Amino acid sequence: MEVRVENLRKCYGKVEALRSINLSFVDGGLTAILGPSGCGKTTLLRCIAGFLEPDSGSIYFGSQDVASLPPQKRGTAMVFQNYALWPHMSIFDNVAYGLRLQGTPRDQVKQRVVEVLEMVEMMVAPDILERKPTALSGGQQQRIALARALVVRPKVLLLDEPLSNLDAKVRQRLRVEVRRLQRRVGITTIYVTHDQEEALSMADQVVVMDSGVVRQMGTPEEIYRAPTTAFVAEFLGVTNVLAGQVAANGQAVTVAGASVTGQVPEAAPGGEVTVVFKADSAHLLEGGAAPQEADAVVFEGDLVETFFVGSTYRHYVAVGEEMLLVDCPRRSGEQHVRVAVPRGEVKVYPGAPPAHDIEKAKPLM
Repeated sequence: MEVRVENLRKCYGKVEALRSINLSFVDGGLTAILGPSGCGKTTLLRCIAGFLEPDSGSIYFGSQDVASLPPQKRGTAMVFQNYALWPHMSIFDNVAYGLRLQGTPRDQVKQRVVEVLEMVEMMVAPDILERKPTALSGGQQQRIALARALVVRPKVLLLDEPLSNLDAKVRQRLRVEVRRLQRRVGITTIYVTHDQEEALSMADQVVVMDSGVVRQMGTPEEIYRAPTTAFVAEFLGVTNVLAGQVAANGQAVTVAGASVTGQVPEAAPGGEVTVVFKADSAHLLEGGAAPQEADAVVFEGDLVETFFVGSTYRHYVAVGEEMLLVDCPRRSGEQHVRVAVPRGEVKVYPGAPPAHDIEKAKPLM
């Protein structure tokens, strides 16, 4: 099912939660909506579901504008963050609830409930249908919530941060299972999350939102490696965001004592720019070593702190008034260090950087 929204707008009093959103979702694929708290992603999902009425705009399922239809008429199913299972009802009754509302014949209800529970790998015991949700783990309850959504065979599957209440190991495993299941059934799926890794690893398409607008839409690789705005570049991954200036000759950008050429935005000499690169794209030069890349930007500074963060060491390097984050496989033993970044990994955007770069200002894990 092709889903798209056109000029969608939603306000809460004077707060404009959605500002003329225009989006097309991958037909039969999984689109992740990603953004900080309050960016409008859940409001958008609830408008598509029919739980919120937009102030203006259209929501198309195929060629039909469903913006004025109630939720039960849209052919959607939603999985919530808190599972929303009825604790007094059995697993069977929870999953069968939607089928009964649809008037599905009784002999088909059990067959479809069992089929979908097998699909989500929850036919784990002979008495599973009679158990109550409280007898299950969090991961199992979320599988039941997913089964309840799928059993009605929706045209569109909507997921609102469905894994955020689970511990890390369960979350990792369920990501794979949800993605595999989505591909198997081929339902157009819209997945809201604040977890960057979840969005990048699971989605066919990622939508990055901020302050009620779409900042960028594309494949996970495009969003991560080719951000079109400073916000997207800063938001994804562990990122260095530096203040720079266009050089007097207008041919380079100066930043933290280094020079960047080839990416000078349209700005007057002396104009402010934002320079961005990922912590994992930089590396420390040991001793007097030269950069491996023939074309690299090199910063010099003092090592302030090093943290072990599991798969790498995160080095905090003070370069003038800037604090660089550098992820390396080994801990550096030097106090005065040089940081090399391949020039192609350095992105330059017009305008000064935002003032809320907590990671840079406060060197914490």
